[in-house]
Amino acid sequence: MEYTLFPLCEYAVTVRFSDRIDEDVNDIVHQTAARLQAERKEGIEEIVPAFSSLTIYYDPLVIDYIGIGAWLRKNIRRSEQAVRRSARTVVIPVCYGGEFGPDLPDVARFHGMTEDEVIALHSAGRYRVYMIGFSPGFAYLGGLSPRLATPRRSVPRTKVPAGSVGIAGGQTGVYPLATPGGWQLIGRTPLKLFDPHREKPSLLAAGDIVAFQPIGADEFARWSEEHD
Repeated sequence: MEYTLFPLCEYAVTVRFSDRIDEDVNDIVHQTAARLQAERKEGIEEIVPAFSSLTIYYDPLVIDYIGIGAWLRKNIRRSEQAVRRSARTVVIPVCYGGEFGPDLPDVARFHGMTEDEVIALHSAGRYRVYMIGFSPGFAYLGGLSPRLATPRRSVPRTKVPAGSVGIAGGQTGVYPLATPGGWQLIGRTPLKLFDPHREKPSLLAAGDIVAFQPIGADEFARWSEEHD
């Protein structure tokens, strides 16, 4: 695979594998990131994978740009030869509509659908986690049906409850923490997507496949009690 390597600043270098969002490209990004973590050199401070690029922050007093480049090229070659790992599927229960998804009626009206049709289409999808970012545990998901693509709210909320499932443009996602946000909220999950006390704080990881499972309000309450 062709790629471009260039300095982002005096202490960071970026590897761009493509300008498009693609599963195969994203696999190379994360395979390379995992290999770099395993073969981490002295002076490497942070490795940040994205949709189709990878940025490495380093201490220029310990390692220089030429040394970083050689290290990257070697590990990119090895990553391209690696066998693609099987994706893990994570099922996320979601109570759609009502107090949990106050924007579901607006999303349905925008597309000329019933609320049940929106729920059925959204929960039928399988969504790939391309990257984790924005806030701890926030997964950028690909795979939303174009029939559900909806503009963000004109006025963002000052606080979106943790676990809220939303749509913004051609993306869907789950707020892991209570934060401000302008996504159209269609439901909420009782699962904690981010818990700093867990061995792995983020429930989701890049490369996972997410499936949303509709549940009722009573089941939401039971889930919340069992997983509190």
